[in-house]
Amino acid sequence: MRIFTDDTGTSRSVPMEDEAGNPVYNTDAEAARDQLIEHLCALPPIMSALDGLLEHFGHDRVAEVTGRTKRLISTGDGRQKLESRSTRTSQAEAAAFMEGRKRMLIFSDAGGTGRSYHASMEVANQEQRVHLLLEPGWRADRAIQGLGRTHRTHQASTPLFRPVTTDCKGELRFTSTIARRLDSLGALTRGQRQTGGQNLFDPADNLESEYACAALVSWFHLLVGGKLSSVSHADFERRTGLELCDKDGVMKEELPPIQRWLNRILAMPIGLQNRIFDEFLSLVETRVAAARDAGRLDVGVETILVDKATLIDDTLLRTDPVSGATSHLLTIEIEHRRVPVSLERILHIADGDATAAFLINTKSGKVALQTRARALMEEKDGTPIPRIELMRPTRREYMREQALFESAWAAIDREAFVAKWREEALEAANKIDTETVRLATGLLLPIWSALPSDHLVVNRIADKDGNSWLGRLVFDEHVVHLFTKLGLGRAENLSPQDIVKSAFSGRAVDISRPFPMTIRRALVNGTPRIELVGAPPQQIAMLKSAGCFTEVIQYKTRVFLPVQTATEALARLLPTT
Repeated sequence: MRIFTDDTGTSRSVPMEDEAGNPVYNTDAEAARDQLIEHLCALPPIMSALDGLLEHFGHDRVAEVTGRTKRLISTGDGRQKLESRSTRTSQAEAAAFMEGRKRMLIFSDAGGTGRSYHASMEVANQEQRVHLLLEPGWRADRAIQGLGRTHRTHQASTPLFRPVTTDCKGELRFTSTIARRLDSLGALTRGQRQTGGQNLFDPADNLESEYACAALVSWFHLLVGGKLSSVSHADFERRTGLELCDKDGVMKEELPPIQRWLNRILAMPIGLQNRIFDEFLSLVETRVAAARDAGRLDVGVETILVDKATLIDDTLLRTDPVSGATSHLLTIEIEHRRVPVSLERILHIADGDATAAFLINTKSGKVALQTRARALMEEKDGTPIPRIELMRPTRREYMREQALFESAWAAIDREAFVAKWREEALEAANKIDTETVRLATGLLLPIWSALPSDHLVVNRIADKDGNSWLGRLVFDEHVVHLFTKLGLGRAENLSPQDIVKSAFSGRAVDISRPFPMTIRRALVNGTPRIELVGAPPQQIAMLKSAGCFTEVIQYKTRVFLPVQTATEALARLLPTT
């Protein structure tokens, strides 16, 4: 090799040549390097996201509201020219978008200050905005400010927010910071975490949550145990400089915090980043899914949007003796119309996913699109648990791959799938679901322990007329237990159906009429039953006439309600009060 310097002062390495003029390399590495340099220099330059969108859709279709003063635009003859821009140019571009002359708008932090791009009732362009959040950065307050440009009062429709990331899993580090700070900001400004993020992120997106921190500890243990396939323990410590074990090979009690771990992962090659994040996110989703199934997932305030909500009953639960604040149990009838996924969208997903498959349930006749979902992971040995996602017209569900083989789902051809999907979507769109829910609201802290412990989510029910109620859902099987624990003595006044549901769910109900007894769930020969405990022996004949039955178990006569007709039998007993 020899170094060559041209007239401009630029130095570059040039291989030696033989007598025939062919390059001569000392090593194969030099030849590979020169070939790589030659290939890289032949590649076209990579456009920024802004210039790429303008080049693809055209400057006459996209309104640009940014802070840059010059830009290159392509002319019709294939040439480029330099265009100067000013504040008035940005104002004209924003006006073109609001008037509908340009269908797309790109704005930056500089272009989002003091402007509104929502579907205002006073502008010509009232189409629903689809707001793509690209390159959000670290500042959550700026992300909220940008999102607020397209979501304001006096608008024809609410926007759809879509965070955009590439297949580089390291970008999750940035969206995770936004998700965490949006939650924190909502908690500080409005007293509820949902307000900040508006449910823009899933709990699994926050890589600094308690679930993620616990998953990282599990990941460290699996790494030290040699049970991960992405990276070895020694290679991880060499690349990141994070020490997990002491000199004796024992794991340290104080492991690296998740923020430091995330930052060090960003320095790794992208392929290795993706493999590590896949394993880590599997552990996170395993914990989040377990918490969601157990009803312990804390996601702040969840808003239930309905078409119509009617207050049927308002029961006073408690009045605070000092402040006079009250706690109530509201019975609300809600109506909501389902919005099915369009056939065009589901076919677009199927055509773009190599793992997609069309399925039909041989029992119910319903169809679903099967796609590959992120696998869960066993925390003991790091064994992946493959999962699939079933997309249906009005909902989606996740299923373990092994469970799919044992279910009634079977493959179906595309034409039959299209026909069945259209049929289900049309049926769902024309159907209005009516449901009666109970909501504990008002001063909840004094009665918090009496509320169900297996469902801790706080909900807001809001309808299109502007009515809103905030509180915790109380299911039918919890109502009697709630009244009993608060000492209201209202068990006999509740419906027999509520009492049966409460007893069958494992919550015993004490009633005093027609005579004192307890209605509870019992297990006899492995079969659940509803038992009447404490009934006087002289009243057995009356109980049997109402539909109960008896059985002698271990020399003791026990009285049961028939499971299938328990509500009817109990209804014949309670009117005697």
